[in-house]
Amino acid sequence: MKIFIVAEIASNWEGSISKAKKLIKECKNAGADAVKFQMWRASDLYKDHPDWKIIKKSELTFDKAKTLKAYSDKIGIEFFCSGFYPEAIEFLESIQVKRYKLASRTCTLKDPHSLETITKISDYKKPVVISMGMGGNKRRIKKILGNKKITFCYCISEYPTDFKKINWKEIRKFDGFSDHTLGIIAPIVFAVIKNQTKTKEIFIEKHVKLKNSKGPDASSSIDIEQLKTLVKQIRLI
Repeated sequence: MKIFIVAEIASNWEGSISKAKKLIKECKNAGADAVKFQMWRASDLYKDHPDWKIIKKSELTFDKAKTLKAYSDKIGIEFFCSGFYPEAIEFLESIQVKRYKLASRTCTLKDPHSLETITKISDYKKPVVISMGMGGNKRRIKKILGNKKITFCYCISEYPTDFKKINWKEIRKFDGFSDHTLGIIAPIVFAVIKNQTKTKEIFIEKHVKLKNSKGPDASSSIDIEQLKTLVKQIRLI
């Protein structure tokens, strides 16, 4: 079984290129297959948020994404993003990412530009990873995306997620797991379950931070040492 482990950096780089590079390098050293960021516009999704200044600072611009993609390429770890608006997808295609991610909230088609973003991804032949934590119509999404490789991820959109809320019977139906629980037990259990079902390839995504991170995603993220342990245990399985 092939396991693709993604370190979801999200907002934990806190708008700092130096912190982002440190996280990318640490994730590479920990054995992750890829790092993932989020490319949204704060004005689209968080206009009236009480933490507007912090969120705005973590907005991934095209120039910053280009810098981080080049750095990731240099040290040998895949870089990709969740895209939240169609121009982001066009840009990510221009820097030659290998895959796209659709966030849970995009799948509900309630955010500005959600449908246009999914439609734009359909223009390209890259694989797509999709989190289903907030619901969404799988059949409709498949129809829009057309004939391409799609990995749907089991996900609970609570930050952090209570381990007891995971439906282990339901999770068997998915080849991906975007996990927001604290610690590393949940993705390890998922790997064991999928190994028993003889699945050929699975996708595991976990939010990762530096130890002193104070970003919006820090409370539901593991640190680099935990990531190292997670990768080691899953590879052993």
